[in-house]
Amino acid sequence: MRSEMPVLSPSAPSAKKGALFYLIMLVIFGLGVYLVINSGQHLENHSWKHITNSSEASTQPLGIVLPTAGTDSILEVPLKNLMGNFTHPLSIALLQIIIIIFLSRVFSYLMRLVGQPAVIGEILAGIFLGPSLLGAVFPGVWSAVFPLASLPNLHAMSTIGLSLFMFIIGLDLDVSMLNPRIQTALFVSHASIVVPFFMGVVLAYHLYSDFAPGGVPFITFGLFMGVSMSITAFPVLARIIQERGLSRTPLGVMAITCAATDDISAWCILAVVIAVAKAGNISSAVFTLILAAGYVVFMFKVIKPLMLRLSKQFTSHDQIRRPFIAVSILMLLTSAYVAEVIGIHALFGAFLAGVTVPQDSKIRETLRQKIEDVSLLLFLPIFFAFTGLRTQIGLLLSDGLWGVCGLVLFVAVSGKMIGTIFASKIMGQTWKSSLSLGALMNTRGLMELVVLNIGYDLGIITPEIFVVLVIMAVSTTLMTGPFLSLIDWFWKGRPASPGLQPDVKPVILHD
Repeated sequence: MRSEMPVLSPSAPSAKKGALFYLIMLVIFGLGVYLVINSGQHLENHSWKHITNSSEASTQPLGIVLPTAGTDSILEVPLKNLMGNFTHPLSIALLQIIIIIFLSRVFSYLMRLVGQPAVIGEILAGIFLGPSLLGAVFPGVWSAVFPLASLPNLHAMSTIGLSLFMFIIGLDLDVSMLNPRIQTALFVSHASIVVPFFMGVVLAYHLYSDFAPGGVPFITFGLFMGVSMSITAFPVLARIIQERGLSRTPLGVMAITCAATDDISAWCILAVVIAVAKAGNISSAVFTLILAAGYVVFMFKVIKPLMLRLSKQFTSHDQIRRPFIAVSILMLLTSAYVAEVIGIHALFGAFLAGVTVPQDSKIRETLRQKIEDVSLLLFLPIFFAFTGLRTQIGLLLSDGLWGVCGLVLFVAVSGKMIGTIFASKIMGQTWKSSLSLGALMNTRGLMELVVLNIGYDLGIITPEIFVVLVIMAVSTTLMTGPFLSLIDWFWKGRPASPGLQPDVKPVILHD
């Protein structure tokens, strides 16, 4: 027979005794505190005299207003302290995060209503919070909420968040699918990189004299413009494919495979650009690249087998134990740190750390669940807001920069489309499949913004070119859905033709 634990309920007399004891305790100890404070006031003259005669007289604790006899009213000092709390760096940071997350959710909801991915809403929310809109309409409010002194804090938070996000991208990338059997995907992917990259370098040749920052070599500026034209947004593309029900279709699998190859190739080229920009000369850049190559080999030959061994040790009954998760996060941060020290940026190290995690689906899904929500819902909106704070659309009104913006957009779209469509046709695909693949590969979104912020931080591009490239990134991402719908409408009712037939398994990714 199951025994019941007794439930203790105080009787009426004991409850009264407890209340009386509680009241007596408050009175006695409250009176004691008052007597000690009252008797201790004579110590103030000695304390103030000591402070006045020392170098500490000019310093006060942060956020505390010291009273001055006869000058402040009863409420004046508390109000001053309250205003000091409002302007404290921590208070400003928390207010910024609240505003950023709230507006990101609102804009993401609005974008979903019109058939656009949520990430577009987050990008637009960041631009809304910048000097182009909020700063122009309510400059006082904008400068109070986003003072210049707070921007380094936002930058640091966005970099940490992006490192977590790039780790997730590395987790989503299945290196085994990039094998010699998928010749069509590799050929199309490389064509979608080479053609826009070449056109970007040619574009840089025409923009360099007027828009390159002083002291930046043409090789750095040209390579960066080539990279910015050839980027495809891996996570945004995956979300678009998922929302349109293409995840398990030949077209969707091919697009994701091409985008994965694009990401790897573009990040390798970007690592070269960063090495050249940071080193300052070719010989130093070569040394940096040698270190980077050695680091990549070390990660795959040493760290990856070690992580596989640890995963077997700390995995039991399909449960990933906490020590392995801690080791994975430590490996992520260490990899980002080493990449930053070498000179190829912390984000590359975080991405590489995700790739080296064992291919076990349970392990990767567990790590993704632990990190993804914090990264996507907290840190990425901060990154978009920080990008928006840098984006000054008003610069486009000076010296015909709208013409440059149109030229950059034309080069970006035509380069991706030409490279992808004709490579697909050469490999025997239909016009519909080739055009659809071109529209998908033209998606740039978040990955483009990551690259642009790296270039801006390194001083490779000016604020004017940064604004132009941000508009290009947003525009090409907005085009993807309408382009696909237009292609489907044009071929509606026509007999189906043999489409893409890649020999790879579907890959399901999360944005």
